[in-house]
Amino acid sequence: MKRSTIIFFISLSFVVLFFSCTSEKQHVAKNAKTKLAVKWELVSNFPDSGTGYTARFRLINNDDRELTDKNWGLFFSIAPSPVIETPRQRATLEHINGDWFRLYPNAGFNLKKGDSTDILYKAQGAVIKETDGPLGIYIVYYDREGKEEAIAEIDQYTLMPFTRKEQLLRGKNDKEVAASPEKTYWENASLSVLKPDQLLPVIPTPLHYTAGNGFFEVNAGTRISYNGPLKEEASLLAKYLKEITGMDLAIAENENATGIHLAINAAAVQEKSPEGYRLTINEKGVAITGYDAAGVFYGIQSMLALVPTEVYLGKNTAVSLPHVSIDDAPRFGFRSVHLDVSRNFQTKETVLKILDVLARYKINHLLLYTSEDEGWRVEIPGLPELTEVGARRQHVSSKEVAALHPAYGSGPFANAKDKYGSGYYTRSDFIEILKYAKNRHIKIIPELNFPGHARAAIKSMEARYERLMKEGKEEEANEYRLIDPEDKSVYLSAQLYKDNVVNVSRESTYRFYEKVVDEFDMMYKEAGLTMDIFHAGGDEVAEGAWTQSPEALELLKKNPDIKDPKNLQTYFFRELVKRMEKRNLAVHGWEEVALLKDENGKYKPNPEFAGKKVVPYIWNNLFDYPDLGYRLANAGYNIVLCNVSNFYFDLAYSNDPKEPGLYWAGFIDTRNAYVFAPYNMFNVTFKDAMGNDVHFDQPGMGLQALQPEAKKNIIGVEAQLWSETIKGRDMVEYYMLPKLLGFAESAWSPERRWEAESNRQKRIKEIDEDWNRFANTIAQREFPKLAKINGGYAYRVPAAGAIINGGQLKANVALPGISIHYTTDGTEPTRQSSLYTGPVPVTGNVLIKTFDAAGRSGRTVSPGSSVLVPKLN
Repeated sequence: MKRSTIIFFISLSFVVLFFSCTSEKQHVAKNAKTKLAVKWELVSNFPDSGTGYTARFRLINNDDRELTDKNWGLFFSIAPSPVIETPRQRATLEHINGDWFRLYPNAGFNLKKGDSTDILYKAQGAVIKETDGPLGIYIVYYDREGKEEAIAEIDQYTLMPFTRKEQLLRGKNDKEVAASPEKTYWENASLSVLKPDQLLPVIPTPLHYTAGNGFFEVNAGTRISYNGPLKEEASLLAKYLKEITGMDLAIAENENATGIHLAINAAAVQEKSPEGYRLTINEKGVAITGYDAAGVFYGIQSMLALVPTEVYLGKNTAVSLPHVSIDDAPRFGFRSVHLDVSRNFQTKETVLKILDVLARYKINHLLLYTSEDEGWRVEIPGLPELTEVGARRQHVSSKEVAALHPAYGSGPFANAKDKYGSGYYTRSDFIEILKYAKNRHIKIIPELNFPGHARAAIKSMEARYERLMKEGKEEEANEYRLIDPEDKSVYLSAQLYKDNVVNVSRESTYRFYEKVVDEFDMMYKEAGLTMDIFHAGGDEVAEGAWTQSPEALELLKKNPDIKDPKNLQTYFFRELVKRMEKRNLAVHGWEEVALLKDENGKYKPNPEFAGKKVVPYIWNNLFDYPDLGYRLANAGYNIVLCNVSNFYFDLAYSNDPKEPGLYWAGFIDTRNAYVFAPYNMFNVTFKDAMGNDVHFDQPGMGLQALQPEAKKNIIGVEAQLWSETIKGRDMVEYYMLPKLLGFAESAWSPERRWEAESNRQKRIKEIDEDWNRFANTIAQREFPKLAKINGGYAYRVPAAGAIINGGQLKANVALPGISIHYTTDGTEPTRQSSLYTGPVPVTGNVLIKTFDAAGRSGRTVSPGSSVLVPKLN
């Protein structure tokens, strides 16, 4: 769940859409070319009064076609922020739906070849990222009758850089310091480089680790043996070692010769709990004994973590494993990552690669988010429209058409390369993902988000309805229909949709849900698995939904105890749980599934589902309900903590405008994911979304603490990766790595010394010390691994922090052990450029770049630069 538009919830007035309200098939315009150029500039996040931002479009007509007040409209996606006004401009900016907008000409508009014009507009919120600018821009040309004649993508588009204070900060309430190398330098000031023997040997940190003396060498003659049902684990170990070393080790069953031996023996491990293991390396070889097969698998991951860095870097083929004894088991049995493949699609191959890195860091669940407003991503037999319509985004003549309009820059054409708006997994794809995950001891959790966030399903079923009605099959057409066609409710969802809520009073809505669940269940069975969890979403149902639906109002009339349309969400969930219980499914969902709204619209725990197989996922630890997780746990719910201030990987690493990502809840880096205390989360929440210091840990805050008897109700933690700003595999990996390492430490490792420390200053000091060791380990040990395994991952190497004071350059980096190189003549630094080792006198145009041991680099920075790109004028 996410609240990316929390700041926009005030009353708005919108321009009336030009679109017709017909659901007839749209006229298809031809694909064309245009020489129209577009520039976009953020003017300021600091309005003269109130809040909001001002931005400017510049249209430059290099095309032979003259633009008039009748023959064009410019369409694009932009970070959702309803337009306030386009005062006295030559064109009007109009919000259509979601993040889809249109710029259209006012009366008298004329732009001949060679002419240009500026369109200034004001909108709510603030934008500070290059990823906030317009995306997927295209122009639609209209004929004299107003029909769509041609569509052309805008190839000549310029996003003006963000350089001024009024572009770098989110208005007068932003307490963060504007992004700069100098800011980064001071943020890194407490860090220092550690020697290799001071690093953590394994991430996530084991429960018990004892170092011995000596090494065991793995060579081409080393054999992998196993007892019991561990053939898959042995094969994966051989595969991993071949990838790292090039050696193809033999595998044998029921053999105890010197080498690497895998076994399951619950009685022989110290940590007698699921996923526990013992890893022993001595002169006799390597012995990995698990409480179960998963424990053996995680022992393998710890063994691979001990392979010397030089081997991963290809500098040494000798695999000398240190003598150690590790007894280990996870802190939480539920360690999950959420991956959104709906808003921007990710290929099957990307998902498989993500599963591999999750397994490496002992993550055992993946919530695969395959349905959202913007896309449906799994083939469902009997409902072909779900993928024929719901898996394709394209230009439509109206939001009323039974198709998906563009979103997140997907542009006007379905299946366009590198746009990520279209795509889905076939049944065989999904079954392959399930099997691949199973072999790595990861459970895939399927999802269908209802009653909100359902636009892709709604539009797909409307297309099905229209098809079957044309065939004269009215009963069949209504079988899975999801809306009340007479519903006139007016609402605006968190992501600014006006039509994304299903009708919960129709039996066909539940029939659809059950059909999808049953089809998923069959895929699990074909994969040799039992589906025992289904994620129902349940978040962000817009206020105002169902208020003007005749069918919903009739349901309210028959059930006066419901009282108010806003309580229909609880009615829906109650009915859904009954149906899922018959299938022996635990129902997971976002926090709203366990909440009720009081007469003032405030959320409170709903005791109805406590003690049942209902598990709410709690993200809100910053805003209006910072103690919500503890309140629900205390009320008897098993919960999963998904704290937004720690585990939202789609939030940007920093406020640098070039750093992609969202920031509605602030900025989240690897340290945030690492600094987490599940039973004392008030102790590790230090800032709010706007950078203000918070003191939830202080007495008198009126927050509900976790009761000792409720600790057991926190069954685990989950990190989220929503994909609005993510385009392709490299960006998925960049957003996820290295944040995943901090999350893995919080999910698996034992309680850290500072988690329950009541003295704030002492706590911060201990956090700084422990984080320094963890950060060094990432840079010096983990990055070389991530560069090697599975063909390498596109992890983020942080840019340098730097200041020039008195002619001396001082530089540092957020992950010590990464090298810093610089030039003074304005040329791009390389690994052959001067190596920074300490303060050094500099003159000239100084450029600085970071490089890790594998040669991956961060962004180039220039400290003390006073060069600002001018405004458009």
